[in-house]
Amino acid sequence: MTALSIIVPCFNEEACLEEVHTRLGAAARAAVGEDYELVLINDGSRDGSWPAMQRLAEVDRNLVAINLSRNHGHQLALTAGLDLCRGDKILIIDADLQDPPELLGPMLETMRESGGDVVYGVRRSRAGETAFKRATAHGFYRLLSRATEVDIPLDAGDFRLMSRRALDALLAMPEQARFIRGMVAWIGFKQVPFAYDRQQRFAGETKYPLKKMMRFAFDALTGFSSAPLKLASHFGLGLSVGSVVLILYIAYAWASGQSIQGWTSLMLVVVILGAIQMFVLALMGEYIGRLYNEAKRRPLYIVQDIAGGNGQHARLGYLAEATAKSDKPGGKGKRPTK
Repeated sequence: MTALSIIVPCFNEEACLEEVHTRLGAAARAAVGEDYELVLINDGSRDGSWPAMQRLAEVDRNLVAINLSRNHGHQLALTAGLDLCRGDKILIIDADLQDPPELLGPMLETMRESGGDVVYGVRRSRAGETAFKRATAHGFYRLLSRATEVDIPLDAGDFRLMSRRALDALLAMPEQARFIRGMVAWIGFKQVPFAYDRQQRFAGETKYPLKKMMRFAFDALTGFSSAPLKLASHFGLGLSVGSVVLILYIAYAWASGQSIQGWTSLMLVVVILGAIQMFVLALMGEYIGRLYNEAKRRPLYIVQDIAGGNGQHARLGYLAEATAKSDKPGGKGKRPTK
């Protein structure tokens, strides 16, 4: 086991990798000397990220490069790095360098002084982001805080430092739809905030366009809250009460000899009821789909190749590099352990 592991998920980050390697390596050596590993996860990049990682692994014995078999998404790529790392302390950081690597030392010091198992970054400011992005992020964190049963910190991303026992508790949760920051909050232990100013992206473009942000937000909400299902039940209760009132009104009108007119209003009611029913069915389908995916019990990720490192062991994924390098067909690779 090494003193420190630094986990960096990468998707089309070729332009950032040299700077990531330089700055994270310097920060790690200043904090723990040479007793660290830098784990880069290539999440199905379409640029030259994987060849760049291989070149870095050839010249740096502290670097481990993991090549996933396809694009699994940020949260599963991050899970692969966490699953395969060997550090006593684990730093999670993105490859865009918006979260400064130089904060590693102060975060380690905060962990030592507080006796905490998790030190999570809280963003005081977000340089280089649009007003729309800041506003939606602000609203998302507050909506999530109100809707979920777990106390998820406001304005905190995945940038955090964790102890090994906190990571082992996190890896005991094998669900497919992963919201890492929420899962870390769920495991408990002593968790300490660390305020910092987020910087501009070093190079390239954001890998979270609006569509992915909305999907991520919905995964977070449905993964940690039953509020959408409660909303559906409230809709049903409201419609039931409205139906009773409407029936009473129709009965009164019939008994008093009044004619009931209004084809337009009738169709409007039908359309509204149909729309609400479809919305409720969609919410139920989302939760049922999650149950279906969990029931299949597939590995969370598949590793195609590893450059550097020694004897990585997977709990949640499948290491297929043994099959790829085998002289005989049908190699078994390494499956998750129970």
